[in-house]
Amino acid sequence: MREYVRLSLETHLFFGRIMKEHSLFLLAGFPSKEKAFIQRADRFREEFEAGLQRTVELADGIVSESVLNSGEVVTEFTQKAECQTRNLTGIPIDMKITEAEKRLLAGSCIMVNRETVSHVRMLNRKMLQRLNGLISFKEEVLREMTSCRLYTTNYPLLIEHILREAKLYRQIISELERRGRISMPDLRNLEVFWNRIMMEHAQFIRGLLDPTECELIETADEFAGDYCRLLEEARKQDQKAVSVTLTARTLETTKQYQQFKTAGTEGITGCGIRSVILPLLADHVLREANHYLRILECTQKGRT
Repeated sequence: MREYVRLSLETHLFFGRIMKEHSLFLLAGFPSKEKAFIQRADRFREEFEAGLQRTVELADGIVSESVLNSGEVVTEFTQKAECQTRNLTGIPIDMKITEAEKRLLAGSCIMVNRETVSHVRMLNRKMLQRLNGLISFKEEVLREMTSCRLYTTNYPLLIEHILREAKLYRQIISELERRGRISMPDLRNLEVFWNRIMMEHAQFIRGLLDPTECELIETADEFAGDYCRLLEEARKQDQKAVSVTLTARTLETTKQYQQFKTAGTEGITGCGIRSVILPLLADHVLREANHYLRILECTQKGRT
């Protein structure tokens, strides 16, 4: 059951933090009059923060070195971004979790016993329950927004975006619970999913930058166009596995995009970029690019 335990914990390390931050972004976007929505978003933030903390407690010595070194769990900017976001919004953030994540060690000869499996199974079930609730909440927010009954500073597309990520997380953990492992992914669908995510990141960045940041807006526009084209090409592929050439192009684009996001996160946390982007949102999209980059690099290695 070592693979079941490792994959479960690696998934929670990445996606558990993503869901915690989705809840925070929702919370920060509601006006003060929407007390019920604020309370519900805050409850999800607390629940996923607790789930992430439990994941970190279980993960030491089990998760892979490639995940810990990828920058998808934490980056060099995460702690500063959390501190700044907490100060700017007044929303509490347990930064001790980030400290603990930075100290995590990769898998060694530590045995995975029945007790560990039991703890991970319980964690998976709790996180699935929380995910079902958060997905329903996001769907309700989207319905209310698009019916003009709710105002929030978040785009409707952003709500759709974070809904897709939550559903992918749920799909992965559900499969681990059903089968104890994750099926070999359909590469075409995988690239379609993440290329769309990357394209939308560029669109959000463009829309949240100050209008005076002309050069950054133009670069974000270019990346949105690049991923739009990659997305269309991947969708046209008939076979399950997209072509080696297309994956190589996607990898190269994502490397460049990761560099753009790194510079952007440094600029936002250093107060060198004019925008309405929360520092933690900048770090958040950087971690997602790092995650996708690791997937693409693993794919390329597997083909050689």
